[in-house]
Amino acid sequence: MSLLGSSSSSSSAVSSRSATPDTSNANVNPLNPQGLKPCCACPETKSKRDECFLKSNAGEGDVACKDLIEAHKACMRGYGFKV
Repeated sequence: MSLLGSSSSSSSAVSSRSATPDTSNANVNPLNPQGLKPCCACPETKSKRDECFLKSNAGEGDVACKDLIEAHKACMRGYGFKV
């Protein structure tokens, strides 16, 4: 059975979407109109912070990576997350 030839109701779900933000998503706010989840926000600062932690000696990451941690926190706050 092929889904390409079937007449399903999935096309009506796509056409009923509006251009307004999804207000049921708790992450949607004026600073984060796309409703990004915390795990997906600020990928640049997150990857730099994580790389620093991986390269640091055990137990020293919080000190060695302090500037990167603060930069990531600032970015997250920019999206309205409370960190």
